[in-house]
Parts: sequence; C-alpha cells; structure tokens
Amino acid sequence: MNNLPKNLSTITVLTAAMVAIGISGCSQPEPTDRNPVEYKLVTTDDANKDIGSYVLPQDTSIADEPNADQIIYGKRLLNETKRLLPDNVGAQMNCNSCHIAQGKIPLGDPYINSHNFYPRVMPRAGKEVDLTMRINGCFQRSMNGKPLKPESEEMLSILAYMEWLAQNTPKNQKVNIDNAGKVDESLIPDPVHGEKIYQAQCATCHGDNGEGIKDSRGDIVFPPLWGDESFNIGAGMARTYKAAAFVKYNMPMGIQTKGLWGHGNVLSDQDAVDVAHFFTHQPRPDFAGKVNDWPNGKKPKDARY
Repeated sequence: MNNLPKNLSTITVLTAAMVAIGISGCSQPEPTDRNPVEYKLVTTDDANKDIGSYVLPQDTSIADEPNADQIIYGKRLLNETKRLLPDNVGAQMNCNSCHIAQGKIPLGDPYINSHNFYPRVMPRAGKEVDLTMRINGCFQRSMNGKPLKPESEEMLSILAYMEWLAQNTPKNQKVNIDNAGKVDESLIPDPVHGEKIYQAQCATCHGDNGEGIKDSRGDIVFPPLWGDESFNIGAGMARTYKAAAFVKYNMPMGIQTKGLWGHGNVLSDQDAVDVAHFFTHQPRPDFAGKVNDWPNGKKPKDARY
C-alpha cells in the first residue's frame, strides 16, 4: 500500500510546491499571503506564561528537511486519505475534511499542537492515549474504517508531518491557538429550524440529502454529512454541540470574499446548534466500539449513545 513514488527524493522541491496547493476534497489551499503568521508560545503549566513566538511554516520549507519525502507523503495522506488508503477508510472522508487548511487554522481543529499534546489521558477512552492511538481512533470513527499499523510507513509519515508542523516546539510549551470554538450548550436544539438552515446554507456543498459531492473521478469534493458513506455514530462530529462549534466557526465556506474560505461567524449559536442537531441525528453507520466509551463516566450530554 505504498503510494510514495520511488524517485521522490529527486523531485522533493517540485513535489513540495505541488502539494502546497492542497489538492484535496474539502481542504483549503495554502494562504496566498506570504507575510509570516505568528502565534504566542506559552508554557503548558497553570501559569501559561508567554515565552516567545511560533511562526507558521510555509510548505515550501519542507524541502529543507532531512525527511522531506516522508513529511510530504504524510501531508498527502491527510489530504487524500480516501484515495490513498481505500482499505482503511470506509467513509467518503479525508482527514482534512475536518481539519481546516491542512490543520493550520485556529478553531478549525489544527494539528499544530498535536505532536506535543499527546500522550494524555482522554475521557472517552478512559486511559492514556498517544498520538498514534488518537489518529487510529479517527480512522475507526470519523473515517468509519480500519486502523493503520503503528509501524507502517503511512502512520509514520502522518506523524512526521505533524512533528514538522510543531516546528521543534519543546514538550513543555504549546502554541497559543484554539483548536475549537464554543457554543452555548444550554440551548435547546430545534431540528425543524435546523433543516431550513441546512437547505439554505449547507446543501449546495453537502447535497440535499447529505450525500456530499464527488468529482468526475469519484474523488471527494465535499464530504457526506449522513448516510452510509459518512462518519459513524462514534465520531466526535456526530455530537450536536461539538458539531455546532465546528459549524459556527468554519462554515458555511462560501461567505469569504478574500483569503481562505470558511472562518464562520455567519450563524448564531442557536442556528449552529439547530443545524448540527439536524444533520448529526440523521442515519449513519454504527460503531461497535462505542460500548467501551467513557468507562469512568462523564459522558457528554450530546453523545448519541
């Protein structure tokens, strides 16, 4: 299952430039503004002390890395997951269907801190989870598929991309960037109103029946939000308030007149909760492993099971 060209080391620079375009279903290209994007670096202790800056790397700089081929392959796998790993992805989804702009955008589930965030105890698993386990959890839930072998070239390449994106940030530090926004979880969902919001704001890209859109080759353009080809019931995106936060701060994508698409803030909290409840409660694949979730309690109120 090795889709990495054997002669990639001789074309690293060219490939890096091509991959930077971001050829992928429902994942944005690189920003065209070449001014450095900086975020604060803070300590991971309770003080959260400001200790410097993190500069978001341009993908053209991957060519300077000693493992450039591996990093590039990792980025391709995140962008073209379904096409490159059909045996591991059951849904019509790519990793970057939910990780906006190659995992580099605040509130769009960025990968920037992923390398340093794990291992850690996760409530849903009820145990310590490392980054490999977390990625495989996504393959089994969001992708409704099968895990990668931890020692496989594919997994090691995905990990290499995330490590590169961390830019040698020390383990006791983190980039001060929000992974997700917040919505008012006291709001009561109105799925009838949510369906109206869906048809007005979402159906153009995700289909009248949540089926998504594919190109003429059958590759994903916009992922399905329900049905047999969507994420399963065990995915975080199948939860009303978690999905609502993603929707509010990243969708609908057609609203931008400059820069990257998305960035949300078109819908109110109530609209986002309503439309999220509508599409998360549509039929979707089951997840057998759900019986093992939240073994220590504290199950979120919007969990579907």
